[in-house]
Order: sequence, then C-alpha cells, then structure tokens
Amino acid sequence: MLARHVDSGKIPGLVALVGRGGETHVEAIGTMRHDGGPPMRRDTIFRMASTSKPVSIAAAMVLLDECGLRLDDPVEPWLPELADRRVLKRIDGPLDDTVQARRPITVRDVLTSTFGLGMDMTSLGTPIMGAVFEQGLTPDLPEPMPEPDEWMRRLGTLPLMHQPGERWQYQISSDLVGVLVARVTGQSFETFLRERIFDRLGMKDTGFHVPADKIDRLPTLYAPDPQTGEFNVWDEAAGGRWSQPPAFQGGGGGLVSTVDDYHAYFRMLLNGGMHGSERILSRLAVELMTTNRLTPEQQAARHAMAVNNVHVSFGQGQHGGWGFGMAVRTYRGDYASVGQFGWDGGSGTSTYADPDNQLTGILLTQVGLSVPNAVRLIHDFWTTTYQAIDD
Repeated sequence: MLARHVDSGKIPGLVALVGRGGETHVEAIGTMRHDGGPPMRRDTIFRMASTSKPVSIAAAMVLLDECGLRLDDPVEPWLPELADRRVLKRIDGPLDDTVQARRPITVRDVLTSTFGLGMDMTSLGTPIMGAVFEQGLTPDLPEPMPEPDEWMRRLGTLPLMHQPGERWQYQISSDLVGVLVARVTGQSFETFLRERIFDRLGMKDTGFHVPADKIDRLPTLYAPDPQTGEFNVWDEAAGGRWSQPPAFQGGGGGLVSTVDDYHAYFRMLLNGGMHGSERILSRLAVELMTTNRLTPEQQAARHAMAVNNVHVSFGQGQHGGWGFGMAVRTYRGDYASVGQFGWDGGSGTSTYADPDNQLTGILLTQVGLSVPNAVRLIHDFWTTTYQAIDD
C-alpha cells in the first residue's frame, strides 16, 4: 500500500514505522525530491509540523511533576502580557467591542488549549482572525514568527476570542507553552526540552533546526498546487527555514525529527513515563496528557470544527477529544481504538500510540496538506496497520 502511493507520483517518498511490544518494522520508500534525488532512509529528518505538539508538551509536564507549575495557577507572573484580558462580545465583532474576562488565564487553560485565542477555521474572515495573521502569531505565513518577547507583546495587544477555559482552540496555546516553560525555567525552550526529554530518550536528531552536518538528510518540503497538483517547493533543505536556529522555538509546529526519535518518545508514553529503567515523566503526568480533558461542550465544539471542515482537513482531526498537546480518540469513528493518542502535521506527518494494542505508528512524508494526497496516505497507513492486528 505504501509503495502504491509513492508509485502514483503524488508522494515522492516516505518513512513509516510500526512498533508493537518489542517488535519494530520500518519502511523507507521513494526519494527525497519529487524529481528524484537521494533515496529516503530510516534516518531521514522531517519537519514534524503539528506533530511537534505531543512532544513539546512534555516540557510542561516535567514542570508539573516538579511543582514548578501548578495547573490552576494564573500565568500572569510569567506572562504579564496576558494580564487583565478583554474578551470579544461576539466572535465576528470589532476588536474594541469587548467585555472584561471573568477570571485570569491559568496554566490549565494553556495546556488544554482553552485560554481564549487560537486558530479557528470556522471564524476565517473575522477581524480577530485577520489580526492573528497580521501580527505573525502563527507559523503558516511566509514571514517567520518574531522572537518570543515580541511575539508575546503582539499577543497581548489582542482581545481574547472566548472567555478563559470556555472553548478549545487550536495552535496558539502550543506555542504559548514554549514561552511559558522558557520563562519559568530561565532556559530556552529547546535547551530545557533537550536536557529533560530529548537527551534522556536518545532523540539525537530532534530539535528546532537541522545543523549543517545533517542538512543532507532533510528532504524538500512541497505544498502542491490545489488546482494542478504541481509540486511547489515550500521549503528547501539548504538555506531553508530549518537550516538556521529560529527566532521563535515553536512548540506548535517547529520541531524536526526522525521515526526512531519519535518512536522512543511515544514508547515512553505507552510505558507510563519510563524509558528502560529511567523515569522521564510520572505515570500520572502521562495519564493527564493522554486522556480527554475537554468538557462535553468543549468537545462538541472541537468535533464540529473537525466535521465541518472536512473539505479543508480531508477528514483529519475527527477524534473527539483532546488531552494536553494531542488528540485523544473518544469514539470509534474508523479502525483506530478509543484511547489512541497523538496528532498529525500539515507537512504530511502522522504520529500516534494506542494503549489497548500497545501500538505505535509513525508516518512521515514531506507533502503538505494543500492537497489530499498525504492525508489519504495517512488514512491508508492506519487502516492497513489496524487491519493487520489479529489477536
């Protein structure tokens, strides 16, 4: 099935990993460029896009375990830009038509993506969504995000879209987590992640850019033309967006990594926070991350955003629930089990683990979701993985 997608000419190459129990199977198929180039390899480094979210959240969980953060503490001591929030009276209203926030934003609001601002695909074209894009608060624009203090300053100029804790919203919370961790620890987000997560798990190829001595392992990233399917280059390896350290280390979509690095991380989660004989996170921190944290009302809003945007998402995002930094499947909508956790990325990446089946699956391509090709491959990868389980 994987080879068929590559042979179609729509997916230049991929690396896929399935792990279950002590067994791991990896396939590397195709090439690094759509017009040929070096073959994909097991150690090819990919731009993880939004599959960064389930990994970068681990930094906050370390701080919760060590009582450097508490779930219901206000974030104002570390993020004073978010003090005294105003909230829009209506989502499509002018930016100055606001009411006072009912309460301060808490750590829990940030970790559950309910602090009041985010990417809302059902609100495109409203003044607030226009302002989010104009301020460079998301990584989807041609201009890179500014350094964290300036990013926070811009964020602080906007009203909230919803009251703190009221509604699940995508993306901005995940980047905010990185700023929060950096300010609490006095270290850069990447330094803290490297010392407390990456190095301890042997994730030697994971970070926020690709060093020069590894850049030959980074494929070209394509955003195919939605009308013609032509392979438009969105990012080259040498001289591209990930060839230098970024001004903003984005927990929402900035990581690069490999299948084996991500497998080490998701196996640690399946093992209740253990990596071999070493504890990385407490078992209860892992349970918090990987079980649904949304109220029925919040879950209904997230589900509506997924099912009402199938024409945009090509069917991704329909899991129901959300934990900390990742989706958690709350109903059986396809072959995957309830309780499966992980997420997908706009660069054609998919990373999940399934506690019931003790299964990890990682599929990495570099074909962006401007067309449905990578998503159809992801769906087929999961269908064939699950239908192969016979015990």
